[in-house]
Amino acid sequence: MGKFRRIVSSLFRRPVSFNDQLRTEPISRKFGFDRGCPIDRYYIDSFLKQNQNLITGSVLEIAESTYSKQFGHDISSYEVLHYDNSNKKATIVGDLTKPETLPKERIDCFICTQTLNFIFDVSKAIEGSYKVLKQGGTLLCTVSGISQISRYDMDRWGDYWRFTDLSIRKLMESVFGEGNVEIITFGNALAATAFLQGLSVDDLPDASLLDKKDPDYQITIGIKATKC
Repeated sequence: MGKFRRIVSSLFRRPVSFNDQLRTEPISRKFGFDRGCPIDRYYIDSFLKQNQNLITGSVLEIAESTYSKQFGHDISSYEVLHYDNSNKKATIVGDLTKPETLPKERIDCFICTQTLNFIFDVSKAIEGSYKVLKQGGTLLCTVSGISQISRYDMDRWGDYWRFTDLSIRKLMESVFGEGNVEIITFGNALAATAFLQGLSVDDLPDASLLDKKDPDYQITIGIKATKC
């Protein structure tokens, strides 16, 4: 029976041309940064733009205030979190995985992009994110699903996780509570293939090819979590 199935399957299988389009080395190992706008950054920008009405008041980012300044409005303070005193831009020195090092209920909006993948104790980092938010405050977070390893991070502090919408929802809801977490996924087969090859948005014939969402090919996952 198994042999018969393989024969039938082979009759309908689309042939693959083994030319130079199939390669074991990526076109770029720099996530497309060296070629233009990285595909995951396209999705991050899209997610933040969709939620820019929430980027207001006291807004926190890690290491810098790039997205706060790009998408924010009516900002009362640009807050920057860093784990030590080496960053002169830091207004908060602390560790997300050590909530005792963080201020309580100080932030209206915490933009945390592509960070949780590089933190081993994700649950503690989410608890830390919850602590810094005011009541009614919002965490706007993105994490990687399909992605190459970040060698820079791996060799320094670690590259630990790749998420799905289900795994990150359960992690977030364990802290923020059910009903307070909204998830959106970005990506499709073409986008995933291009991203893993190190192509940028600029390499594609039409950037709108990235906009079709296929939940089985999650490159970037956006999370909006509200402290209630």
